[in-house]
Amino acid sequence: MTGTLRASRTAVGVCQGRAAADGRLAPDRFADPAAMALLRPAEREPVRWVRDDAAPRPWPQRLDFETVRAHAEMIVPRTVAIDDAVRAAAHPQVVILGAGLDGRAWRMPELTVFEVDHPASQQDKRDRAADLPGRPPAYVAVNLGHDPLGTALAAAGHRTDLPTTWVWEGVVPYLTPEQVAATVEQVAGCSAPGSRLVVNYQRPMPSATLGRLVSRALTASAGRRSVWAREPWRSTWTPEAMADLLGRHGFGVATDVHLLEVAEEVGSPIRHRRSLQHGRVAVADRT
Repeated sequence: MTGTLRASRTAVGVCQGRAAADGRLAPDRFADPAAMALLRPAEREPVRWVRDDAAPRPWPQRLDFETVRAHAEMIVPRTVAIDDAVRAAAHPQVVILGAGLDGRAWRMPELTVFEVDHPASQQDKRDRAADLPGRPPAYVAVNLGHDPLGTALAAAGHRTDLPTTWVWEGVVPYLTPEQVAATVEQVAGCSAPGSRLVVNYQRPMPSATLGRLVSRALTASAGRRSVWAREPWRSTWTPEAMADLLGRHGFGVATDVHLLEVAEEVGSPIRHRRSLQHGRVAVADRT
């Protein structure tokens, strides 16, 4: 990995959450054996603390422990909701938008997976995944704000005459409403009838804003820089607004659930009820 590349802290945090949850939380519904392998040695340490339920005493390390544990409890219902929708669609090709350190290509080998991400982020992912066994995804380097999605996907072998399942997880809050709308428009242009778009988004809640402020203060007290300093939230959506946007581009919402519902269904730990209620997964099909 070159000195100019830097992994998204959000992507690392999500991957740490998956690694911490693998085989521990809702084990009959969730597994991600590739997650630990995608982390670098220093990133694995707090994961091991969580897996061993061994909270360290020093405050900076304790903050890392609590952050990874919270990520794990959020990631399990989010992943289950998305994976259930992917498997139910059973489409021949899956495109993951803003893939980060996603491990679906390795843990769901029955899928043909295309991973779309910023070129620098994708190079970091390729470096981390170099030694993983199994078939890697087709990497599609795209800056969604500037590059045409369809052209890059076609060059990688994506077919617009076949239905596609699109996974858009953990990305929408970091985009402006205009960028979200533009991405949906591009997705629609590459989607055959019967395609499915699975969108993870956050609905507006005053408590979420307060929570981010508290998190920044706690992070600063540990001498760390908040993840939101470099990756701030730029948009939240009500279910009605998201359904309206998707509908304008030919996607009819079939289901839209908040993560608390899924966590209760699968028996995943619930320590942050409001955060789980804030996150949602919408499943919309192209008519």
